[in-house]
Amino acid sequence: MKETYPGIKARAKAEKAEIYWGDETGMRNDCQHEWGYAPKGKTPVVRINAKRVSTNLLSAITNQGKVRFKVFEGSMNADFLIDFMKRLIKGSKKKVCLILDNLRVHHAKVVKAWLQDRKEQIEVFYLPSYSPELNLDEYLNYDLKQGVHSGPPARSKEQLEKKVRGHMKILQHKSKRVCKYFEHPCIQYAA
Repeated sequence: MKETYPGIKARAKAEKAEIYWGDETGMRNDCQHEWGYAPKGKTPVVRINAKRVSTNLLSAITNQGKVRFKVFEGSMNADFLIDFMKRLIKGSKKKVCLILDNLRVHHAKVVKAWLQDRKEQIEVFYLPSYSPELNLDEYLNYDLKQGVHSGPPARSKEQLEKKVRGHMKILQHKSKRVCKYFEHPCIQYAA
């Protein structure tokens, strides 16, 4: 925070690059936090999904409130990460500095080889090990899970993906809300 990030920030400024914080998360339909009602003396009951479904998300945010994301199926792998990074650089007019955690796939040989050929377009930096509180995209993950798990639960994979995409599209249009993540004391270093 005091040495590495200021260097990344200075480098990004000199190269007119954008800094993104990225992360991946999984979403399941069996976690619900909704308010219920029951007559006095009766226990409120929330219908549980008989079939558990899940989906995954890769996302990245900037301290200007930009949000980029990709919904995918299956386990996180190098192909999904490379596809996401392709989308990041395709949609950016500037070089991308992407800060990630230390998930093994982020260090895969195929990912490093792909990055080596695109040094002018994208560069990846890594957070210290075991420091999720420093990753700004974790705050987006929390916001997403709160939004998706409020209200009636998704009953199918399609409904779950629709809720995930819907909430992410809302966040893409609410840059001020995303900028608020940067006010948390743990991550003010990046504001």
